[in-house]
Amino acid sequence: MSRIPALRKLPLIMAGLFAASSAFAAPLQTEVRDSQGQLLPNTMVWVVTPAGAEVAKTTTDAKGIAHFANVAPGHYLVEIRGSRGLALTKEVDIAGNAPVSVAIAMDAPPAATVAPVAPAPAAASAKAQTPVAAPATAESAPAESSTVEPIEITTTRLRSQRADLSPKVGTTVYTIDMRMIEAMGQGSDTPFDDVLMRLPGVDQDSKASGSLHVRDDHGNVQYRINGVQLPESITGFGQSIDTRFIQQVDFVTGALPAQYGLRTAGIVDVTTKEGDVAPGGRIGMLFGSRGYYEPSVELFGSEDRFSYYLSGSYLTNNLGIEAPLPTSDALHDKTRQSKTFGSISYYFDRDSRLGLMFGTYNGYFQIPDNPNQAPQFSLDGYSLVNSTTASSSIPSSQINETQTEVNRFFVLSYQKSLGDLSLQGSYFHQYSDLHYRPDPIADLIYLGTASDTLRSNTANGVQFDASYKLSANHTVRTGLELTRQTTESDNTVSVFPVDASGNQSSTTPFNIIDNSGKTGVLESIYLQDEWHVLEPLTVNYGLRYDHVDAFIREQQWSPRLNVAWKATDTTGIHAGFSRYFTPPPQELAAQSSIALYANTTNAPAVPTSDPVRAERTNYFDAGVSQKVGHDLTLTADAYYKKISNLIDEGQFGQALILSPFNYQFGYAKGLELSSIYSTKKWGGFFNVTLQKAQGQHIISGQSLFGQDELDKIANNYIYLDHDQKLTLSGGVHYNFGETQVSTDFLYGSGLRRTPQDGLPNSAELPGYTSVNASLTHTWKNTSLGTIEGRLSVVNLFDKAYLLRDGTGVGVGA
Repeated sequence: MSRIPALRKLPLIMAGLFAASSAFAAPLQTEVRDSQGQLLPNTMVWVVTPAGAEVAKTTTDAKGIAHFANVAPGHYLVEIRGSRGLALTKEVDIAGNAPVSVAIAMDAPPAATVAPVAPAPAAASAKAQTPVAAPATAESAPAESSTVEPIEITTTRLRSQRADLSPKVGTTVYTIDMRMIEAMGQGSDTPFDDVLMRLPGVDQDSKASGSLHVRDDHGNVQYRINGVQLPESITGFGQSIDTRFIQQVDFVTGALPAQYGLRTAGIVDVTTKEGDVAPGGRIGMLFGSRGYYEPSVELFGSEDRFSYYLSGSYLTNNLGIEAPLPTSDALHDKTRQSKTFGSISYYFDRDSRLGLMFGTYNGYFQIPDNPNQAPQFSLDGYSLVNSTTASSSIPSSQINETQTEVNRFFVLSYQKSLGDLSLQGSYFHQYSDLHYRPDPIADLIYLGTASDTLRSNTANGVQFDASYKLSANHTVRTGLELTRQTTESDNTVSVFPVDASGNQSSTTPFNIIDNSGKTGVLESIYLQDEWHVLEPLTVNYGLRYDHVDAFIREQQWSPRLNVAWKATDTTGIHAGFSRYFTPPPQELAAQSSIALYANTTNAPAVPTSDPVRAERTNYFDAGVSQKVGHDLTLTADAYYKKISNLIDEGQFGQALILSPFNYQFGYAKGLELSSIYSTKKWGGFFNVTLQKAQGQHIISGQSLFGQDELDKIANNYIYLDHDQKLTLSGGVHYNFGETQVSTDFLYGSGLRRTPQDGLPNSAELPGYTSVNASLTHTWKNTSLGTIEGRLSVVNLFDKAYLLRDGTGVGVGA
């Protein structure tokens, strides 16, 4: 039976109604005085994010006060600017529905007393991490330049110090904040993978093949929540991170500093919403066509030193994963998914905090059926296959295969500030499992094997990070991480016996038990220095050591070097080199016992298989960021990777579970262009990604392939199956009053396929475009609080497009 999923994003029409307390929006007042203490009327005041994205602007009234209504919660800079692009800023934290007041005073006119600043716009703020990317604050300006002192709100102060533990000097960072998420078609109900697909360098794939890829890596994406790296869960169809609990996402790519290791294609650094607000909540209901139904709830609040944020959601629809045919209703494609998240904090004093984060995910998926397939094997009482007959009492449209997924994690962290020294230590635990349940009769008839597969993974570990400001020009950072991981693979496989020619020799199946387990250890340590050589030049250099002891035992010392140069007030340039060490995912690296399947319908064509090795990469990256006025930012970034033991993953055999393997040699290169435009009413973005990745000679997991395929790849560089030459993404939104209209699109030139009798992965699938649109209106100050209504259409023009056609290296579905 052929599994050939064509992703058909049916015109899914959804409507949502959300009621919230007003705790996530508050009025802000800013009082502006001159050096004599006199109030300044008719003075322009801006509110921007720490990245420089403009949130709002207005002028002071006759009493010298600027009024901003309903500013979303978050950490902001309030600015007044001089005539030469100079600014005086003050930090402020919006944390509830109570009015917030800020006072700004100066020793001299702003144009003469503070450092230059070039703020970036809102939405998906793309920035090279150079001094131009971050607005100068009172902390970064010379001490004599202003009397303004940072507002000492404990939660804000510790949050800022937590971010300082993970600098991003010399890398490329794309920031997604709550405003951009709300501008997407489904708002905070947008699946997290769909959020990431609107970023440069990210490609779409089928859920059976990992859903997305970053810079032509198959997986290799690291997820961090509030500065703590999450252990890897077993890859499945669902996504355990829920978009609604996100305050901000920094997507970090390129040549990374030393604190980032092991999974380095992209760092998804999530800052969560926290409970340092007045008690309140939000209840949502999203419903639509194709049986779409998604209720959600958020609760938050604080009391004295204690704060909390809790969220939960439940989703069901009839479009769980990609269907094999472009029909209006997929057969056997229902899903049910539930997610919870919590963040609880206790502040001992202004310099120390104890935090607990936890999350759960449960997913159930039906595997879509492909009708009108011919049976391939004879089974007593159910099917007969011979040279003239192929009949079955169970049609392929009635097969019942399912997959369930579970993920649980918690992180306990202690954060402490001791003047110039900042510390954070964390203990984490994660459990995940994936269970594929076959149709025990139909799978034997159509595939010749029925595999009940359960994979589970338990990880426990500690992470410690420290930052010390050694001098005005040097900040030293160090850290370590230790993870102990136990994986279990339980397989009960029903097969038929075969003769010496490989033909079925009996119509009576039998079971093979193929269970295995492994406990492995990952150890990492790093040391780096952020050196401000000159005012416009920053160098970050460091060294990292990683060691893995699991199915393999390997280690590597990895040097890192990043340079950021502020060429002008509006231009930033960065470049970097990183040496990477990427061990195979332990939860996926277990291989079947080949000898058990000899002389059966599940015997591999190649009877040998070497263990998967760690990938080793030399990574070069350079980019530029240019501000055009206050509303437009342009960025360009180029990279090249020279790779040994390139790790790829594929879906082989019956169960829809990925398995890793190595190419001996490989490389990847690409160019990313991004533009972001943002004003108070208008906003938009447009991204272009060009890339190419190839590998040669498969040196592990050989039993997953046919001998002819291995021979072709041994002597030729071939495209990786997930390589896509061109990807475009973009979007625009417009606000008028309390109403917002928005649209976004995604274009892909097509993943790879293998033509008949051709070199593996040597052809492309057709290109595709999908467009989404939404209309949102907000009613404030009702008896139920703030109410938001949303109407969304996913795949506006009802375009069916093919992501995979069942061919290609490791493309079993």
